[in-house]
Amino acid sequence: MAGIFSQGYTSKSAAVIAALFLLGGCLRLVPEAQGPRPVVPPRPGTTAPTAALAGVSRGPVVSGLGFKGENAAAALRSFVVSCPRLTKRSDTSGLTQPSDWAPACAAANGWPVSEAARFFATYFESAEVAGGEAFATGYFEPEIAGVRARRPGYDVPVYALPPDLVRARPGDAQVLPDGRMPLGRYDEAGVFTAYWDRAQIEAGALAGKGLEIGWAADPVEMFFLQIQGSGRLRAPDGSVIRIGFAGQNGYPYTGIGTLMRERGLIGGGPGQYDGSLQGIQRYLREKPVEGRRLMQQNRSFVFFRELSGPGPVGALNVPVTGQSTVAVDPAFVPLGAPVWLQVDRKEANGLWVAQDTGGAIKGANRFDTFWGAGAEARRIAGGMSARGRALILLPKGVLARLEQR
Repeated sequence: MAGIFSQGYTSKSAAVIAALFLLGGCLRLVPEAQGPRPVVPPRPGTTAPTAALAGVSRGPVVSGLGFKGENAAAALRSFVVSCPRLTKRSDTSGLTQPSDWAPACAAANGWPVSEAARFFATYFESAEVAGGEAFATGYFEPEIAGVRARRPGYDVPVYALPPDLVRARPGDAQVLPDGRMPLGRYDEAGVFTAYWDRAQIEAGALAGKGLEIGWAADPVEMFFLQIQGSGRLRAPDGSVIRIGFAGQNGYPYTGIGTLMRERGLIGGGPGQYDGSLQGIQRYLREKPVEGRRLMQQNRSFVFFRELSGPGPVGALNVPVTGQSTVAVDPAFVPLGAPVWLQVDRKEANGLWVAQDTGGAIKGANRFDTFWGAGAEARRIAGGMSARGRALILLPKGVLARLEQR
């Protein structure tokens, strides 16, 4: 899931990257008295692939961060939900091991939420990755007009994951930087090739294959529901179909807000548009031909599955919670870890829990805050663009172990 300038789908983490072994014993943490600063900077001319290679330093004492009562309580509830996954999954950031989380998770189950701030101060220490300079956007669960069976006025297909969308077999394509094989399809001759992109799918590449799980009324709303990664289709009779991310066609996400800014369409001048969700949608509706071409510049296309249960499910495979869940790049933040944000948008300040990922949520200190459903969530998420500092809360003892490597 993701914000307006990011891709809104969740995905499973890649295989573990043995980042700490690549360091050859060079990782050193700066003592707190010296102040936070990365000591393993990115290699010149390259981008560090994990937190362990991007630079890690000790942050402030957790008890001094100034947690607010209800915010800490919400984070504790989200952390408890995350624990069954957190204590079993591999951490691709190179920072933690599943066993590191066991003491905190054991204590969390019976900890009174009224004392949530004390819980985090007792079991966690803060760390700064790659200098801690953070950028946060927002996402939400949209509700748009849609039906299960096609009818007049509902002509935009909502596709399930196609069975021919697969990863290449070893030797049939170049391996991706994260070690996985690329997504695509095998043609009639058995040759692996790229999958259909957004323009091709909209032109009918998947029509007639029985993949439609619903039909939306508005192509613009459906485009942004794909960006958010999950949502609700509401029919005229009031019935609702909840849908969530099932897969993506393998193309990198291209943010149309970024394209609009590069083309001089966003700003405060005559003929320019607001860079928020609302402003971008206004351009797409006022300029339908140019808008469709612009949307097709984002070749990435998201496929869905029907959901049941209390809410959207994030990359950690647990329900995400408004004003508590944050999407991260799992190469830089362990999924399930608490995150402390101090940014220039007060709504986003405080404790969050990393329970989700997004196609454009890439790199150190890139975050996407989840705001739930409804008009207020849409308003906040649509305009969220915040900068400041970020700290990752790690189980006590992790930094000492990393320091010895």
